[in-house]
Amino acid sequence: MAAAAMHPYTRQPYVRPSHTTTMHPRLLMAARLGDTQRLKNLLDDGRSVSVGAHVVRVEGSSSSSGPSAATPLTTTACGSSCSLLHVVAASGDGDEFLESAKVIHDRARHLLGIPDSNGDTPLHLAARAGNARMVSHLIHLAKTTDDDVAGEEGHGGADESRSSRLVKELLRGENRRGETVLHDAVRVGSRCMVIRLMEEDPELASFPREEGRGASPLYLAVVMEEVAIARSLHDMSHGSLSYAGPNGQNALHAAVLRGKVMTAMLLGWNEGLTEQGDHDGCTPLHFATSQQPEEGRSLPCRISNKFPWVRLSAADIPLLLLQTNPCSAYCRDAGGAFPIHVAAAVGAHKAVTTLLGMSPDSAGLQDAGGRTFLHVAVEKKRHSVVKHACRAPSLAWILNMQDKDGNTALHLAVKAGDTRTFFLLFGNRQVRMDLANNDGQTCRDLSLIDIPPGLSYKWNPKQMIHRALTRARAAHGIRRWDQFEEECILRPRREDEEKESEKLNNSTQTLGISSVLIVTVTFGATFALPGGYIADDHANGGAPTLAGRRAFRVFVVANALAFICSSLGTVGLMYSGITTVDLPIRQRHFLRSLFFVSSSLTCLVVAFASGSYTVLSPVAHSTAVAICVISMVVIVYRSLGRFQRMYALAAPLYVRAGIQPLLRLAKDIFTRMLRLYWPFIVIFTWAACATNHDA
Repeated sequence: MAAAAMHPYTRQPYVRPSHTTTMHPRLLMAARLGDTQRLKNLLDDGRSVSVGAHVVRVEGSSSSSGPSAATPLTTTACGSSCSLLHVVAASGDGDEFLESAKVIHDRARHLLGIPDSNGDTPLHLAARAGNARMVSHLIHLAKTTDDDVAGEEGHGGADESRSSRLVKELLRGENRRGETVLHDAVRVGSRCMVIRLMEEDPELASFPREEGRGASPLYLAVVMEEVAIARSLHDMSHGSLSYAGPNGQNALHAAVLRGKVMTAMLLGWNEGLTEQGDHDGCTPLHFATSQQPEEGRSLPCRISNKFPWVRLSAADIPLLLLQTNPCSAYCRDAGGAFPIHVAAAVGAHKAVTTLLGMSPDSAGLQDAGGRTFLHVAVEKKRHSVVKHACRAPSLAWILNMQDKDGNTALHLAVKAGDTRTFFLLFGNRQVRMDLANNDGQTCRDLSLIDIPPGLSYKWNPKQMIHRALTRARAAHGIRRWDQFEEECILRPRREDEEKESEKLNNSTQTLGISSVLIVTVTFGATFALPGGYIADDHANGGAPTLAGRRAFRVFVVANALAFICSSLGTVGLMYSGITTVDLPIRQRHFLRSLFFVSSSLTCLVVAFASGSYTVLSPVAHSTAVAICVISMVVIVYRSLGRFQRMYALAAPLYVRAGIQPLLRLAKDIFTRMLRLYWPFIVIFTWAACATNHDA
């Protein structure tokens, strides 16, 4: 480690003492303020300020060649064993700080190369604080020290190489993170400081040289998008610099996430970076394709501006990498995934098309699980990638490829239960439905197995997928049906009977709350009719004031029907929640209650709309109409999702099986609409008959 390195001036190992000494607050204040005169006075006082009653929590440090007793120059501060020179170097680079550094250096020259507990020398701290003048001054002091040491040893005028070598040792000193002073100069974005350091040591950009020790200065410059600094590092090192980054990455891994300019620059310097993988085997092309957003899901500009670290790679960066090295498309990561698998996993449609355009045969590349990019896109529900694969004639040969488990993309779409992905594959007649996986199961078998046992919503995606395969007459696997039914359907149902009972209890409680609320509301509305009642001293006293209006009749009928339906639903829910009743009977009661409660909601909406219209139409007709229209949104929203899925199924079902299944689908839609909207027929027919009868 840097703390145990040889002292660059005394050439003796530096040993940190076990005792703890602390810097006097007055000495610390003078150093931080750059008060040279006070600093001289305090240093001249010696031990009077070496250890005081006031303690700044720190750890001691001294040189093996220094005095054994604590002195002001051997005391430390800042909680990390920083020497007095560390404090001055980090505090500023004005003339007063430069003079203070010289005063300290003249009295204890060894401090220039002494690291603190983090392995940082005063040069590290000066560069980290952005004190460019202080960095140059410390380098100058180091040269002065070297000259003095050389003179004492009698080397005479042939010591220029020794002076340069010792300064280089100081500059190349690494802290505990494996970083030199150049790393800190790059991190603060000071190009002038970088140039100054590289002038002293052109090889400084090649550190750290040990693999896994840390990131190189060039990597930091790329991450921070400091193009000018990156160019300076490359030019002043004559191309002999380190591209290393953390976790086995190189600078190109970072460049592809920072834009085309940085990527093109690095590719011009070193094309071999394209094939280098990190610890996970990921090449820069893996990184570039992983950052492409799915179409329609790019981040808004305001988010990119607010969070500058969230950066999406340009669409042409994968193309740039492939043009430089087409072989990079055939590099696997540690999990066996190629770049095209990564692009498909994140929905990078443009990256996928770029890879296929440059390397058409990469469509058939399989990962460790035998999956193509289409398998991955289906599992991740990346619709744009699946759509491209289904519509491109050149990709027809991969549509029925099987992974190691024998599953095709259609098998995985059925397992995922995503209707959009399934409909894209289902609507392509080149996708076969009769292929079985290694378990002998076809897509239709899987669709039946994946439907949860017991009660389930008829229009759930997996239910719709199974219905679509059934109507398209997809084949079952080659096995006896009774064995398949017992193993995959009946046995799971018997095993899950207790779970089914618990599920039914929870559903009953939820639906029961809605049912009772509707009963309460409709019961109250019966005796609080809109418009009030006729006074008792008038004709027909106690009768509703608006009794003769059609809208009022609609309100009364809708409210009554809502009360009846919700009451029937409540009674059914009472039976479905009783555990002593057999489970099949409870399920039937629950399904009936669900129908009645759903119908009562429709009636309640009609009652609200008609009641509002009755009261408001004489004085605000347009407002009354608007309320009626807006109220219907509740009814439409309730069934919007299922009708959207039905509509999406129509086209692929027609392509796959012709007009007959399409007619059955139309029948389903009509039946469903009748179940949902039958209260409208009853309410308005009843109200019309009542009007005619009264007339």
